[in-house]
Amino acid sequence: MFERITCDQKIMGGRACLRGMRIPVSVIVGQIAHGASFEEILEGYPDLDRTDIQQAVEYASGSTRKRKADRYERKGDQYFY
Repeated sequence: MFERITCDQKIMGGRACLRGMRIPVSVIVGQIAHGASFEEILEGYPDLDRTDIQQAVEYASGSTRKRKADRYERKGDQYFY
């Protein structure tokens, strides 16, 4: 469902990030909340693409509706949402 959202205790203390990079979902969603466009975010984070940003928004929206136990699948040291 959210193949680009990962959670790894070794990266950003386990916060939900994009593709295992040190770019938390909360940072991207926060920028959108403050009026940044996808294009502005992509300029600031050239390793991301539009699909990363879209999944961050969808994840943030869905995370408030699901129980924590339903949100992730563990694979080794990483959790995938």
